[in-house]
Amino acid sequence: MTELVLPAPAKLNLFLHILGRRDDGYHELQTLFQLLDHGDELTFRRRHDGMVAVTMEPPLAGVAERDNLVYRAARALRALRPGPEGADIHIRKRLPPGGGLGGGSSDAATALVGLDRLWGLDLGEEELCRLGLGLGADVPVFIHGRTAWGEGIGERLTPVALPPAWYLVVKPDCAIATAAVFAHPQLTRNTPPMKIRAFFGEGAGNDCAAVVEAMYPRVRAARLWLERFAEPRLTGTGACLFARFGSQDQAEAVLAQLPKPWTGFVARGVNLSPLVGIEELDSSRR
Repeated sequence: MTELVLPAPAKLNLFLHILGRRDDGYHELQTLFQLLDHGDELTFRRRHDGMVAVTMEPPLAGVAERDNLVYRAARALRALRPGPEGADIHIRKRLPPGGGLGGGSSDAATALVGLDRLWGLDLGEEELCRLGLGLGADVPVFIHGRTAWGEGIGERLTPVALPPAWYLVVKPDCAIATAAVFAHPQLTRNTPPMKIRAFFGEGAGNDCAAVVEAMYPRVRAARLWLERFAEPRLTGTGACLFARFGSQDQAEAVLAQLPKPWTGFVARGVNLSPLVGIEELDSSRR
């Protein structure tokens, strides 16, 4: 195998509760990760000089190659299993940075999965997740590739099967600094834990939403606009809001009215990641 093209799907946090702050500085949380059938795309081309080069389309201003999570994922994988192979990795970006859609984490997960195949390492899902967790708390959910209930810092995952749904995702013209949100003194950090059954019976919200709207008024403006059509929610600690619709046509009709300079897209919620679907299909053909 000399070339491989794989998806890096987005996620939504259908809710996000902050239960407390841990001694290591991370936050204990509960969330429900909903995977989407929309995201970035990564192309891998094998090289034989041990070098890794990462390009992005469009380029992401202010992010050096060595700071890119895809580059860090490749170097972590090669450090674990040294060898002569390298790779050229091209990222086609569809997901906005700072949106709370997990774009960087999903790209890193796809990089680990793709290079594991390209280089013939056969490390297995658990080892890839261990490497991924060192890159970001959201990376394991993309490697596992299932819509899931998340606990801990988001790495303890219980797969959940959700009914079909279409989502409109709206990105106002701002990008959120996650670290600033989690450090904010007004962030609620003592939400009681809940069971999965309680979420489906009563619903839940995003503990970061009030802080994000206070820090970024454009997010509040986007929420008020989206409220005209459906119930909006914030995903993660990003700038993106989403709303669920009964059909693709309904979501597309609202997207067509989106004010400028906001951007958005319509995507289907899936229980199985497009990345894992490709992997399982490939395995069945061997």
